[in-house]
Amino acid sequence: MPVEEVLAGITDEAASDLAGQLAVLAELGWTGMELRSVDALPVAELSDRQFGEVAKAVSDHGVRVVCLASRIGGFTRPITAPFEDDLAELDVLLARCGALGTPFVRIMSYPNDGLGELRWRDRVIARVSTLAELAASAGVVLVHENCAGWAASSADRALELLAEVPALRLLFDTGNGVPHGYDAYALLERVAPHVVHVHVKDAVGDRFVPPGQGAARVADCVALLRAHGYRGAWSLEPHVSLLPGVSGAPDAAAFVAAGRALEGLLR
Repeated sequence: MPVEEVLAGITDEAASDLAGQLAVLAELGWTGMELRSVDALPVAELSDRQFGEVAKAVSDHGVRVVCLASRIGGFTRPITAPFEDDLAELDVLLARCGALGTPFVRIMSYPNDGLGELRWRDRVIARVSTLAELAASAGVVLVHENCAGWAASSADRALELLAEVPALRLLFDTGNGVPHGYDAYALLERVAPHVVHVHVKDAVGDRFVPPGQGAARVADCVALLRAHGYRGAWSLEPHVSLLPGVSGAPDAAAFVAAGRALEGLLR
């Protein structure tokens, strides 16, 4: 594993509370965290006092937050949902990126909700353009994940979104294609130069398995990304006890087992 590579994880899958999340990173010996929720509260919904405690604890443990995982454009925010919700969430997250020194905020591209294809596309591009410009003005990069929304599973659409929104970059998730029914490796072959952040998971059908034990071609994805010069974080999102878009109970032991599998795969 190249020395500059960072191992990280979406640690609310290991524990709900911050102490448990930091403990699982310590057990793995990892220094990266992708922050999504603490005590079942999304990052943007933590009070200023709660967030201050999180920031201090993370710093005290020598952990770097590599990305904030937002709800913007995701399963609960279709294209007809109020845009004000996204703007308000991003405003909070940008301030919190500044406090943590975090470079990325994860977004998706809005599931459709009855709009025609062209209206859906145009509204997605308009929203993401506004959001990406606001982020860029704060020194933060929005990263679009191949998960939910207009550009989720199509390389053509992802590249079109990038062309329309120059400040945007891509987050590639190795395992989303299997449960969502598309070839994620084929998508990656076309978008790899634009990927600045990676989620690692693996799956067989709708069942998630440790990295390298499923049908997602995780090792091939890693090799392809490295060949394109990827030097960002490998952020574990094993979906312990989860189905796509459905919450499940955190499981520290399963998270650690998936982390060890990831380490072996990266070597």
